[in-house]
Amino acid sequence: MSKFRKKVFCAMSGGVDSSVAALLLKNKGYDVVGAFMKGWFWSGPDASVGVNCAEEDARDARRVAGVLGIPFYVFDFESEFKKEVVDYMIGEYAVGRTPNPDVMCNREIKFGLFLKKTLALGADYIATGHYVQLKRNNPNFKRSSANGIFSVLMAKDKNKDQSYFLWTLTQKQLKHCLFPIGNYTKHHIRAIAGKYNLPTAEKPDSQGVCFVGEIDVAGFLKEKLGKNPGPILTLAGKKIGIHDGLSFYTIGQRRGIGSTGGGVPYYVVSKDERKNALIVAEAENPALFSKELTIKDINWISWKQPKLPLQCLARIRYRQPLQKATINKYSIVFDEPQRAVTPGQSAVFYIKTGEMLGGGIIE
Repeated sequence: MSKFRKKVFCAMSGGVDSSVAALLLKNKGYDVVGAFMKGWFWSGPDASVGVNCAEEDARDARRVAGVLGIPFYVFDFESEFKKEVVDYMIGEYAVGRTPNPDVMCNREIKFGLFLKKTLALGADYIATGHYVQLKRNNPNFKRSSANGIFSVLMAKDKNKDQSYFLWTLTQKQLKHCLFPIGNYTKHHIRAIAGKYNLPTAEKPDSQGVCFVGEIDVAGFLKEKLGKNPGPILTLAGKKIGIHDGLSFYTIGQRRGIGSTGGGVPYYVVSKDERKNALIVAEAENPALFSKELTIKDINWISWKQPKLPLQCLARIRYRQPLQKATINKYSIVFDEPQRAVTPGQSAVFYIKTGEMLGGGIIE
């Protein structure tokens, strides 16, 4: 079989990015199958929002597949997503951490379950609409940054780059992955969609949690975890208000905290579990900044841990400008103090060329 007839299952979310990903693959001669993954949606007070959104997305993905003339499958991953992503998210919030469900969704569902299911159906590859680039290296050429055959690089469009959410990928998974839009800008993607009259050409980008939809996360958590009010305290111990429960706040958060008499806002610095107290400070207080953090569950894209300590670049939140740092076995030391280091979030490592080395979870 010619390499141009390899079978690709393209994950189609109903948005413009994955729609164009499928189009580009078809134009390159791949045997493309469209695939929509049905996730889990909140059955709370505004459940209809999530459900309607899911039905609309599935309908849009099917319409695009019809325009492209490709087969279309729906994979029902509702129970798996609830277990692997939603329950994980709730559990992390319950113990005071701020998880990243999109990272877990990519690891367990898109590049875990979806990849496994499609390979069993005869797929050679899966493809997604992620803004990221994949490079195949000469396996006999060893470099200081990575010894793997596949490298993950930041997207051409740095404003849309999604490498931050893909640090858990392995060489075994990357062997079967395609990222068709990583070398395009968002503007170009919409122009391509318009040129080919794709139904999603003008569809706005989703702002929701992966698979769950555009829900009120605070309301969702309050229903699942219940309120547990306690004092909001300054670093000096002054009480300035009452919080609804430590689980509903994240380090660095401003909204819902209040301000000083002069209108200067407070930000969350830490959580005192023993006192059930939310500790806050003004914006530029040194307590909001840290140069060192500990990490766990580290994954190196190359499969092989580089020699440590390693000087590289890192970020601790999506779209944060890359920061100079040194990676040790279980910690990261930044050259400059970082604001609002948040347990449960991801720390992701890069080199100057834009190659992603891997990442881990902030403790």
